[in-house]
Amino acid sequence: MKQPLKIVVLAKQVPDTRNVGKDAMTPEGTVNRAALPAIFNPEDLNALEMALALKDRTEGSTVHVLTMGPQRAADIIRDAMFRGADGGYLLSGREFAGSDTLATSYALSCALKKIRPDVIVAGRQAIDGDTAQVGPQVAEKLGLPQVTYAEEILAVEPEKLVIKRRLEHGTEVVECPIPLVVTANASAASCRPRNAKRVMTYKCAMAASEIAAAPESAAALRAAAKPALQIVEWAAVDVDPDPQQLGLTGSPTKVKRIENVVFAAKEAKKLTAADEDINELMVELIASHTLG
Repeated sequence: MKQPLKIVVLAKQVPDTRNVGKDAMTPEGTVNRAALPAIFNPEDLNALEMALALKDRTEGSTVHVLTMGPQRAADIIRDAMFRGADGGYLLSGREFAGSDTLATSYALSCALKKIRPDVIVAGRQAIDGDTAQVGPQVAEKLGLPQVTYAEEILAVEPEKLVIKRRLEHGTEVVECPIPLVVTANASAASCRPRNAKRVMTYKCAMAASEIAAAPESAAALRAAAKPALQIVEWAAVDVDPDPQQLGLTGSPTKVKRIENVVFAAKEAKKLTAADEDINELMVELIASHTLG
């Protein structure tokens, strides 16, 4: 029988970069998250599926999501619970605002020291930064081995995992001792859909600040009465960090300038479906070496 594993998925609620407008950035050079629709970071969903598949193969294992952000970031914890996660941790507070990758990884590592998981899984990178730094930085801060660009966990062996990595010109298979940090590639399996029964069971799962914001609501009363519906919420003081390494103070990355770039076509041509127009277009594309 395989040893049960305590698995934590690092996930992020990110701005939907398909809907970026002129108010997407603040004057300080940070993302204006209130002005943008928020979604579950795509590669973190790959990481969640990797964690859930590992849970399925190791009886008694648990999967929890750890996210850092404002109150509304609890949405992705609920989403993960709808898909099979057991619960989550919301790291929230003004102290974390404006964090770059260094400050983010520091705050997450402080929380992880308190949680003490066996396996930490994260998406390779977030679409609002594309740095691919947070997962490896967390591993370094915790002194854990790491496997990046992971595509599949092939086997669970005593005190180690066998993992396939996606490389630029192929794949490789590596073994890594537990505990460890794994970052999932976009080529990993897509996350399973939300389960209707789990949606009905966990739709009222709430963090403490959400319950406090509407204490008399039916959802808040239900969440307060059932521990399984209570999302753990921690402020900075709960994870015992060095305040100088949090938020903007702990972020050496500074944005000097923001520039909005708008792509516009210089010329356009309207074609009909007539054979003559199609033939003319093909001739132009071949002449410009766009085709052929």
